[in-house]
Amino acid sequence: MPTRTPEGPDLWQDDWYRPASALVSPHFDPRPADAHTDLIVVHSISLPPGQYGGDEVEALFLGTLNCASHPYFERLRGLRVSAHFFVRRSGAVVQFVGCDQRAWHAGESHYRGRNRCNDDSIGIELEGLEGEAFEPAQYAALTRLCQALAQRYPIAFVAGHEHIAPGRKADPGAAFDWAQLQQGLRMPGIHLPAR
Repeated sequence: MPTRTPEGPDLWQDDWYRPASALVSPHFDPRPADAHTDLIVVHSISLPPGQYGGDEVEALFLGTLNCASHPYFERLRGLRVSAHFFVRRSGAVVQFVGCDQRAWHAGESHYRGRNRCNDDSIGIELEGLEGEAFEPAQYAALTRLCQALAQRYPIAFVAGHEHIAPGRKADPGAAFDWAQLQQGLRMPGIHLPAR
């Protein structure tokens, strides 16, 4: 497992982001040989919905969630999902899958003329709930992470799960401030949704 340092001149150790805590998920596989990783997908998640600060999201992505511990979790039984990153309300970042690998976050999806967005995207889950505001610390951490990803990969697009799977998904939702993220990035070559 990669060694983590809080800061440093090199933000990456192989495809692991050094400022993040590492929890290695078993839910990933290789990207297709022709994958062009140019998309960041922003999601939101909380387990149970609207409750923050627990370890249930990590447990879900690690495949260790006790589905008997809450009635809502029964619908997640047998689900094998992951994201590359999870950004807590505090701004702390956890990485589950190396960015060169395919995490299982997007599901059936289509964006920028391509299907199967898992193949060539990086998934970032924000601890939150659709329709609820996100914390300033989360925007700051997300901005730094997107900038670091754009230094390592040919990132050209950032979109929400709602944009790559419209009608099926609605996260991160209307309360997510895309303009704030765009202003923070200061990278005009990266395309973000208007909302």
